[in-house]
Amino acid sequence: MFNVIIVEDNIYMQNHFVNMISADGDFNISATVRDAFDAEKLCESGNIDLVLMDVQTLYNHSGLAAGKRIRQLGTGTRVVVVTSLIDPDVLAKSKAGCADSLWYKDYGDRQLMDVIKRTLSGEQIFPDSSPDIELNDMHSAEISPRQIEILRRFVKGLTYDEIASELKISKNGVRWNLDRIVEKGGFNNKHELLAAVIENKLIVTTLKE
Repeated sequence: MFNVIIVEDNIYMQNHFVNMISADGDFNISATVRDAFDAEKLCESGNIDLVLMDVQTLYNHSGLAAGKRIRQLGTGTRVVVVTSLIDPDVLAKSKAGCADSLWYKDYGDRQLMDVIKRTLSGEQIFPDSSPDIELNDMHSAEISPRQIEILRRFVKGLTYDEIASELKISKNGVRWNLDRIVEKGGFNNKHELLAAVIENKLIVTTLKE
């Protein structure tokens, strides 16, 4: 019997995961919490086999940061991140030590249960890339990694000069890339672009570690 903690701030989704996992007789739901940081305390005992971890939890506490600290406890607890955030940074950080596996909420329950069982068997399961979505007249896959990093800093409120300094490119290069995305996506201005990337969870900058 595997002991599982479910971390999910949305009560509907939390209940859904409880029902999904409880339907398999090999699992025991040890706890359900809405705050990723609460899961860390529960894992200190070493009696938890797996944490099903949302990324953006109560108070915007980061499930990625909590997942990394849980794995560093050395208790053998596995962390499976499950998220609707398509920000490529979420997938990259998960692969870099914040999780044992990651799966997207829209990919189906059967597939998620398979990921959970394979992770408990010692595998690490990650999609090759984050989901591709429509952003007005373009797809998110058409935005280059450099443009994503420019957008990320623009969402945070950095000026063109500050973005250029951080990324070691010219101010005109920052402006050109943003204008190119606006044009390609058929947005009227950069404010519409920012609203779209935030609403569609392509860029997430509010997580607290």
